[in-house]
Amino acid sequence: MDTATVARFEASRNRLASLAYRLLGSAADAEDTVQDAFLRWQAADQEHVEVPEAWLTKIVTNLALDRLRSAKVRRERAVGAWMPEPLLDGDPMLGPADTVEQRESVTLAVLTLMERLSPVERAVYVLREAFAYSHAEIADILGITESASQQHAHRAKRRISAARNGADIDHAAARRIVEAFVDAASSGRTERLVALLTDDATGISDGAGLGTAEKLIRYSTPERIAGAVRAGFKPSPAKRRLAGGSPSIHAAVVNGCPAMLATLGDRVVGVTILEIRDDKIARVRGIAAPDRLRRLTTQWQRQEHDVPLIESW
Repeated sequence: MDTATVARFEASRNRLASLAYRLLGSAADAEDTVQDAFLRWQAADQEHVEVPEAWLTKIVTNLALDRLRSAKVRRERAVGAWMPEPLLDGDPMLGPADTVEQRESVTLAVLTLMERLSPVERAVYVLREAFAYSHAEIADILGITESASQQHAHRAKRRISAARNGADIDHAAARRIVEAFVDAASSGRTERLVALLTDDATGISDGAGLGTAEKLIRYSTPERIAGAVRAGFKPSPAKRRLAGGSPSIHAAVVNGCPAMLATLGDRVVGVTILEIRDDKIARVRGIAAPDRLRRLTTQWQRQEHDVPLIESW
């Protein structure tokens, strides 16, 4: 493949990765999908590719749909241990963020709700809301009619609307929210944590690194969330041995939400993501499985960091 042909693909790589991530909810799977698309691009008759961007979008979308439909992926997600892979603010895989719809489409709340959609509904929603494709273009990409595209979009938007809050979080706002959360968590008083949560707040965790659970751990009330956070936040020699040391605690923005990162040196060992509604925390997500933190760690290593909220936990 000549340099110009490679360059045409590379010019679209970040956009294609962003598309694949939204469709799959996994950075690792998105990277694999884009690499598969590159192999297709390499083998294609370039003279018959009139619009490379459109051709590549179609290839990546359908490769991602094939992956979503595979028996292996269905089994993995059916056991209840799947959650979206978190991405640090500034990661090019987050893609376009000019509109509310584009920003919301990469929140963990929306990525989780998209699991309830059929693969085609998910593709129509992403192509329409995040990338502003027309229904005619979507119909051509997916091999469906314009009318079917419109129907899929309507159903998907109705199901996804529950995750929308319209709130934009910048780094300063995120730091204030995380500071309040860390202060309450380290106070030893669970009522202070409960006061930060909505009445219907829920929590979910992959086990905070305490082994690989077959299913995610869920917390159904503010009191249970506060108790779990308080217990997890209290340091002990055993927890430090498990973590590999005494992590620093940083504030960050992850998938558009305030987040607390636990880091050891330049490695992220845990992230707690706070989803906000009406100025309170509506959902707490804890992620510590190393395979879910690889890309986030890579991006963390490439960025400058604010002063930690806690130097050594």
